[in-house]
Amino acid sequence: MERKSDCERIFAQVANAARALGVTEVEAILAGGEEALTRFANNAIHQNVAARDANLSVRPVIDGRTARATTNRLDAEGIRDVVAEAVAITRLTAPDPDMQPLAAPADYRPAERWFDATARVTPHERALAVAQAIRVVEAAGQTAAGIYSTAGSFIAVLNSRGLSAWHRETMARFSITAMASGGSGWAKASACHHGGLDPVQLAASAAHKAAASQSPRELPPGRYTVILEPAAVLDLAGQMFADFSATAIRDGRSFLNDRIGRKVFGENVDIRDDAYHPLQSGAPFDAEGTPRQTLALVEGGVVKEIAYSRQAAALAGVAPTGHGFPLPNEMGEAPVNVVIAGGDSTVERMVASTERGILVTRLWYIREVDPYQKVFTGMTRDGTFLVEGGRIAAGLRNFRFNQSLIEMLSNVEALSPAVRASGEESADMVVPAMKIRDFHFTEVTRF
Repeated sequence: MERKSDCERIFAQVANAARALGVTEVEAILAGGEEALTRFANNAIHQNVAARDANLSVRPVIDGRTARATTNRLDAEGIRDVVAEAVAITRLTAPDPDMQPLAAPADYRPAERWFDATARVTPHERALAVAQAIRVVEAAGQTAAGIYSTAGSFIAVLNSRGLSAWHRETMARFSITAMASGGSGWAKASACHHGGLDPVQLAASAAHKAAASQSPRELPPGRYTVILEPAAVLDLAGQMFADFSATAIRDGRSFLNDRIGRKVFGENVDIRDDAYHPLQSGAPFDAEGTPRQTLALVEGGVVKEIAYSRQAAALAGVAPTGHGFPLPNEMGEAPVNVVIAGGDSTVERMVASTERGILVTRLWYIREVDPYQKVFTGMTRDGTFLVEGGRIAAGLRNFRFNQSLIEMLSNVEALSPAVRASGEESADMVVPAMKIRDFHFTEVTRF
């Protein structure tokens, strides 16, 4: 399934099976790939797993009705069965007066994100890299745990109007937590080429934070100047981009209702959605095969553009932007290749310029409190530090925060260059570290 021709061959069977049932309009999404993962804990590798999978998702359109059925059986019988199931469900579905015809073929610029060397990484190669990382943590008298994964994946969108969009890419991820007595540190990175990862450097960073966070002090809750490293920015700011959606705005569930064209954030905040950014990943088309357009989401703090699926665009009388999700769905569309522009500072300079503040490595357990003001709560973890007199003075007990993203992105005092960041709560994005004033910590946690 690594060739576009394989996907087109399967779709020909889908189309034939649909015609045999009297259906001429049909769309298919084929996706899958192979992933291998090496897992380690207690300074030893304890698991190596590999999985290969492919699935076929079929969506007919019949008299304004549509539905979807999915299978991982790609033999002739499995294809006939999933088409029959999709057609049967569609015929039982209520018509959608806003349903669009299937997308016509459209040109898209390929995004070259496949690296044979990454697809061919062996368990032995991953084990060697993991062993080097473990040695760094072990030398510091600490315990390491984490994963190293490599993968190759593909996605194809095809339909009976002749549309045929295909993309494949590789991805490598390395994550490590270093645990010391009374402290922990964490680091994570991802890249389409595994050579872009440096497990030893990531291990050294995690070990340094674990050592520095031992015997943490307790600081009272309150508003502090905070320095969020890129992973923390990703996991918190990443919570808002589903709202940059024409469907969400039309449904009245977006914080951007009545805010398009207004200055919502600080003047130093610029955000775009760019599928072709060199640090991004993913296909250059959406789930209907519509080419992704670059969007200026925020310029100088002003909300400028939002994402439109084909249906949302037709209702608004504008062109689609290529950000739709597989139909049918209630979400509509959203930016998925977010790039928050950076600045010329560094985390080290942010620390040096801070008389009293808090440095945060990462956040977790993030939940929304107020959808319109975009207030979120969550906790810090794996490296929270007191900054005094322009230097890191001590590790800190972790905090719970209660923070509006609107306020946060209006109080940005400094930005580092943007990097590809990996976290736990949001998909990978390209973001900077941020120095922010008056960040609201509400209590000290017991974790």
